[in-house]
Amino acid sequence: MKRWNEVVLLLLLAVGQPAAASEVLRVGVLDGSPPCSQQQSNGQWQGRAVDLWEVMANRERLPYVFSGYPNPSSLLEATQMNRVDIGVGCLTVAPERVGRYRFSLPFQEEGLALLLPTDRLAGGRRLLQAVLHPQLLRVMAGYLLVIAVISWLVWRDEHRGKDGESKREQLRRYALVFQVLASGPGTNVIVTRTRGHALVLLSWLVRIIGASLIVSTITLEVLRQPPAGGFQPQSLADLAGHRIGVRPGSVSAHLLEQPPLHGRVHVVSLPNLGGAPELLLEGGADAVLADEQQLRFVRDQAPVAQRARLRLALPGTNRESQAFTLSPRLDPTLEQRINRAISQAKRDGLVP
Repeated sequence: MKRWNEVVLLLLLAVGQPAAASEVLRVGVLDGSPPCSQQQSNGQWQGRAVDLWEVMANRERLPYVFSGYPNPSSLLEATQMNRVDIGVGCLTVAPERVGRYRFSLPFQEEGLALLLPTDRLAGGRRLLQAVLHPQLLRVMAGYLLVIAVISWLVWRDEHRGKDGESKREQLRRYALVFQVLASGPGTNVIVTRTRGHALVLLSWLVRIIGASLIVSTITLEVLRQPPAGGFQPQSLADLAGHRIGVRPGSVSAHLLEQPPLHGRVHVVSLPNLGGAPELLLEGGADAVLADEQQLRFVRDQAPVAQRARLRLALPGTNRESQAFTLSPRLDPTLEQRINRAISQAKRDGLVP
């Protein structure tokens, strides 16, 4: 019986006539775009766009059959050529696509972002740069100078020339006083006079203030450093001269083909966004350009060791609406039902 039902479905699909409400809809699904749409190893489709379509189809009682497409351009062309009735995925309604393809009511708005590898040694370099910063060196030099002066006053008042000490022993005693006043422990054994205790108290105040200045200077300099080493783009124009991974036929790929980036970027083909972490961490690309929500999902789904070495940059760049694509021969009445279902799903909070 199951095989007989499959044969009936295939015969219906072979007719190739405009889809009416009672016919089985040929639904193309964009593969390799988590969390919007992707096919699992067991053949099942999942993702936000797939879930939205299934809710709509159930509400409108629309029979359908899925078929997968590897990239956005192939799905758009299949819909345009009437090989499928509806293309399901987070398909961007980009200016170059408007008028050429037929879209449903948009169901969400999304921007692009970059996924980049972090520099594992960046934290150590940032700390080293902060420690060697001229401002910090000046603070430390000032602190040591003041302690040196106070130590000299204590040494002269309490220890100079006692018991016929040689100059070498006097220098040792001065070094001990300096070390005690600079570090803190032992101040109770280097002075016996009231004036000496006052100098010890003064050194304590200098030590507290100096430590606070040193810590705050290091903290400020670390915060001023970029969050990670390596490639630090401030806009899409900074991608020039770099290897950028994109899905073929995507809006991201189209952007790299337009001025000012045309011919200035080495495009690395990325068939499935799920492979972005490996591509970046193995040095196959300097960055991956794609929808922000998809890159966040890919990063969050990566193993912990990989996730810690990945970061997002330029979130929310080039925000545009996303929708399903429709065959030009799709029945207008059915299009209205689909758009109404999308609107209802948005009202019900099923989509952003």
